[in-house]
Amino acid sequence: MNFPETLRYTKEHEWIVMESADVARIGITDFAQSELGDIVFVDLKSVGTKLNANDIFGTVEAVKTVSDLFLPVAGEIIEVNEALKDASLVNKSPYEDGWMIKLKVNNPADVEALMTAADYRAQIGQ
Repeated sequence: MNFPETLRYTKEHEWIVMESADVARIGITDFAQSELGDIVFVDLKSVGTKLNANDIFGTVEAVKTVSDLFLPVAGEIIEVNEALKDASLVNKSPYEDGWMIKLKVNNPADVEALMTAADYRAQIGQ
């Protein structure tokens, strides 16, 4: 499994990376997509939605289950990945092509409080 050191992680299996001083890109981890199996549909909140940390920003539907997506930090959705009309991108490329949203982060320092790759690997027993 791949857990890039440049990302931060949540216990709910989302990842986040700051792209600029206040904009982050968010998706689900390689571990999460492998546990879900074949992802067939991704439903995300729309651009302009303001959410708090741990609010649900969408769902991922796999063949056997639907899972909620939890926002790592508070902010406003400024972009959704339109390429996810092909939901299999999440399975094929969870950190690159399969990203889900871009967020204008309320407090960028909150990102640093999330788990490092080593912390996340320890949590999932890898």
